[in-house]
Amino acid sequence: MSELLLVGVGFMGRPYLTAARRLGLQVAAVEGASRAADTAELVDHIRVAPGNHDEQWAQGTWAAAADRRPAGVVAFTENNVLGAALLQERLGLPGPSLHAATVSRNKALQRGLFAAAGIRQPEYLMTDDLESARDWATARLPVVVKPLSSAGSEGVELVEDVNAFQDAVTRRNHEGPLLVETAVDGPEYSWEALLSEGKVWLANLTAKETAEPPHFVEIAHRTGIQLDEEAAAEVTEFCTAVVAALGMRTGIVHLEFRLAADGPTLMEIAVRTPGDYLMDLLSLTYGLDWFEMVVRLAMAMPLPDPPPRPVAYAASYLPVAPPGILVEMRGMAEIEAHPAFVRYGWWKNPGDAVPAATWSAERAGYLIVSAETPALRDEALEFVRRTLTIVTRPA
Repeated sequence: MSELLLVGVGFMGRPYLTAARRLGLQVAAVEGASRAADTAELVDHIRVAPGNHDEQWAQGTWAAAADRRPAGVVAFTENNVLGAALLQERLGLPGPSLHAATVSRNKALQRGLFAAAGIRQPEYLMTDDLESARDWATARLPVVVKPLSSAGSEGVELVEDVNAFQDAVTRRNHEGPLLVETAVDGPEYSWEALLSEGKVWLANLTAKETAEPPHFVEIAHRTGIQLDEEAAAEVTEFCTAVVAALGMRTGIVHLEFRLAADGPTLMEIAVRTPGDYLMDLLSLTYGLDWFEMVVRLAMAMPLPDPPPRPVAYAASYLPVAPPGILVEMRGMAEIEAHPAFVRYGWWKNPGDAVPAATWSAERAGYLIVSAETPALRDEALEFVRRTLTIVTRPA
């Protein structure tokens, strides 16, 4: 029986296990120490990564492959990507390519590569010393400051004026290498695509919504977005050029961009499972299991015919709670009774201290809706926003 190796599983990656079993595969996993015991009960073989750095996930991945040679490898989240790609490259297995994986893990590498390829993106400066970037930044305000390798908008902040830049210097001057980029106006989207040997098999456009600046905490996603014909063609051409420049071969891509006045402008790209339950939204939208499609691609298994259009329209809402001690979530009975409601989950519980949210891990939870038309989907999303109240008390 062929075996799939999952590099990282967590909780949101468990549908990969379900899909693999449905396809008749054995499953091995490399998992972090905190989740290893729970994951071990679900797989045929497990190796524990000795830490959470890329190098330590790679160590666990090599060890797992020494135990049992896999027929396919899937990386789950950011820190898993490089180790998986190294093994895919060594064993000649399908994957995004070592080049694509390496570049995807470093935003400065992305900026340098895509500048050389003529991809529209912000002006940028990489610096070890934020103070030394003052003149460059103040001549281009507003700017965005971000770390080179992170996920969930961690450490990403908008700096709108000179005083805010000085505050950022005070807080972050010794943080290590940072990118400073010109801020880009325009609605934000993500482009999720499944590729096989460099060719796009299925692609989706997601509209994204973030909380108020200075941080970019994502609070809503709507899949199956249809732009007008001219804009859609421009976005398709742009995204195809980005994955070609990246050297992407096989697997899933999550590409974020803003639709600026002069056209699509790249924010960043990842070659791993998108977060925020986007895979679940995509599966609802296209009537097929995106987790299974990723497994099929990794195992070089046949794919079905791609769906020609969405069969439904889905959204997720990821609320940010007011800072304080969480008391309760009100309105859930009404939300669960709504015909478009799918499911929800809470990451914060009554009694938890809730900080002011600066990145994705500090949100309260998620709610998913799905409807037959974009209008009904948007109506359901607005109903959820209007009905849900998260109550906190002062800490």
